[in-house]
Amino acid sequence: MKNQLTIFLWFENQAEEAANFYTSVFKDSKIENINRYGKEGFEIHGREEGTVMTVSFRINGQSFTALNGGPVFKFNEAISFQIFCETQAEIDYYWNRLSDEGQEGQCGWLKDKFGISWQIIPEILSELMSDPAIAVRVTKAFLQMKKFDIESLMQA
Repeated sequence: MKNQLTIFLWFENQAEEAANFYTSVFKDSKIENINRYGKEGFEIHGREEGTVMTVSFRINGQSFTALNGGPVFKFNEAISFQIFCETQAEIDYYWNRLSDEGQEGQCGWLKDKFGISWQIIPEILSELMSDPAIAVRVTKAFLQMKKFDIESLMQA
């Protein structure tokens, strides 16, 4: 069966730049296809012939399509991507790469330079939160954090 779910991202005009950025961040990733606008439909899309329309790419086996669709829609925090990390080094890597030119948020959230929201989360967090004896302390600790610090969570 083909991949049954493809994430579709609407950009104003940064589809190719974004796809190149994301495939540079994630090791298991690649650009699969680039489609370009033709003469047909110019009266509707208004895009110059030959400019990038869509970029299909894959990250960790997940299919994405990025569209240069114009300024009609913007990304917001209602949708985000979660990255579960085993080590602090992984958290630091994804945090630094994805927040570069973006915005750091609270509790492991950030927006990248394209406005897409990400959650960079230590894998151990769900285990810590499932223990009622320490969940309150862990919550109090992570509410003070932007980027998660595994050691501080473990000591909470």
